[in-house]
Amino acid sequence: MLDPTRRFSNRVENYLKYRPRYPPAIIPLLESECGLTSESVIAEPGSGTGLLTELFLKNGNRVFGVEPNAEMRTAGERVLANYSKFAGVNATAEATTLPDQSVDFVVAGQSFHWFDREKTRAEFSRILKPAGWVVLIWNGFLAEASPLMAAYQDLVLRHGTDYHEVRRELEHGDIKSFFAPGICKVGHFNFQQIFDYAGLEGRLLSSSFVPDPNHPNYEPMLRELQEIFAAHQQDGKVAFAYETEMYYGQLEAR
Repeated sequence: MLDPTRRFSNRVENYLKYRPRYPPAIIPLLESECGLTSESVIAEPGSGTGLLTELFLKNGNRVFGVEPNAEMRTAGERVLANYSKFAGVNATAEATTLPDQSVDFVVAGQSFHWFDREKTRAEFSRILKPAGWVVLIWNGFLAEASPLMAAYQDLVLRHGTDYHEVRRELEHGDIKSFFAPGICKVGHFNFQQIFDYAGLEGRLLSSSFVPDPNHPNYEPMLRELQEIFAAHQQDGKVAFAYETEMYYGQLEAR
């Protein structure tokens, strides 16, 4: 697969405009389960354009957004420019450059599956304060939620350049083993985005596994997407269903 640090370089604007934010209910769950407060310091490896970052900034947290992709990092810094507690860091999850025992939480949204597990675990352990928490979050689209979502998944299965590989990473990543010998808990949140056709197309084109405009599958894929939209739209809109999965726990020494 393409180098994970470069996969989204040509998809930044669609990512910013059409990717979903994260459920606000994440914050009270972390407050009750993990002791999150507005004073907690957050490191976010793979922070991208800042979609998850902003949730914690609005909570009053100081957030270090660690992002190696220049285009994504620049977009995030632009979007979050008005937040004085945000700092963008040009680094990777495996080598964040942050000081030892400097953060209360390490959070990752839609990015952990791209990381080197062993190197990342060592780095998270290094930068976390004693009793710090790791929080790993994914917004996944729900293929079983509706005929539209089933048709959308079938589309990306057939036209995606490496969707099978990315999907395998997400489904078989065995997240719980990352926390071993400790344990992690899992939280689930359901939500949806409402799209017109332009929004549905933008959401599709924000994905790294979707072919570029010069790929032979690109035009056939968009024609089929138009047919899917036409078959399932009501008043020019469709509902795009998601489930957010959040794994959270502490890293014990191995």
